[in-house]
This record gives sequence, C-alpha cells and structure tokens, in this order.
Amino acid sequence: MNIRCISLVIVLILVADCGFLLFSCQKPDPVSSTIALSSEEQKLYDLIMRYREEKQLPVIPLSESLTFVAQTHVKDLADNFDMGKTCNMHSWSDKGNWTACCYTSDHAKAECMWNKPREMTSYKGYGYEISHGGSKNYLATAESAFNGWKNSSGHNAVMINEGVWKDKWNAIGIGIYKGYACVWFGKESDEQ
Repeated sequence: MNIRCISLVIVLILVADCGFLLFSCQKPDPVSSTIALSSEEQKLYDLIMRYREEKQLPVIPLSESLTFVAQTHVKDLADNFDMGKTCNMHSWSDKGNWTACCYTSDHAKAECMWNKPREMTSYKGYGYEISHGGSKNYLATAESAFNGWKNSSGHNAVMINEGVWKDKWNAIGIGIYKGYACVWFGKESDEQ
C-alpha cells in the first residue's frame, strides 16, 4: 500500500469514528453511553427535566452510579418492603450487598440512605432519594411518580432545588420496578 492509500484509510477511520470532526474528535461520555434505562425510566427522567426547564433550571446529567442505586433500591422495595410498618420507603432490607436500615419518619437514620451511593458504587458524595410506591398490586409509572412528587411540597422542592435543596444537582439516577419508583439526586458529578 502506498502513502496516499494509507492516508486515505486513516482519514476514513477518523471520519467514521468522529462524525466528520477530524480535529476535535470527542469520545462519547462513558456514563451516559452505559446507563440502561427502561422506556418508563427514560420517560420519568424526561418529565423531570422538562419540569426543571419550565422553572429555568439546568438539566441534571444522568449518573451511572445513582441509576444503579435507584434500580437496585426499587427491586429491593418490590421484593422486600412491607408497606405500613415503621420503616418507610427509604429503608433497605438485609437481603443484599448493602447495609440494612430502617428509615423512620423522624429521619434518625437518614445517613444510612445518604451513604448508599458511596457504599454501593464509586460515587463520592451523598445521595438523596425521592420514592413513590404502593401495595404489591400497584404499578408505578413515570407519570404517577412524577405527579405524586410534583404535588408534594417536600418532594417537589427536591426536584426543583428549593428550600434546603437549593444547591445545584450534578447527578441523577432513575429506577422504576413493579410498584416502586425512586429518583436519586447528588451534588457531586459522577466521575466514572
């Protein structure tokens, strides 16, 4: 092969790989390219981002770590949570690779929930969760979760950075499974 053919092959590879941006080729974001959201989870993310846009708030980048925690938590809730007991939906069972905790309405064990992203992933900061769910026969949807949170002053404040939640969110994770939906917010970016 002569020099011209080799040069042409290199240019074609760059063009194919970089979408015609020969000198500013950027690799895809590894976090967003590896996050697997169901269609309902994607819909929930989109609903929250459109709502934030209406409030002139920035988009929150999807976090692989926080999504892992959210998706793990909704499965734990669906499989192990007993609605109506002392522990609320921010609780974690003793049936997984995490520290179990009973989250009560007095928030005495809040740090157990806040630490889950650091405990389960490489995420460096605390995670803050809003959760939605019902009985074993309830099916959580993006719209039911979003509307429930939007109509709850405490949950709404988390979604739109009001009150004690006024700091900017730099990461978000989404999980919906059977009767539960969870969204995790973090102040730190997810450095994968």
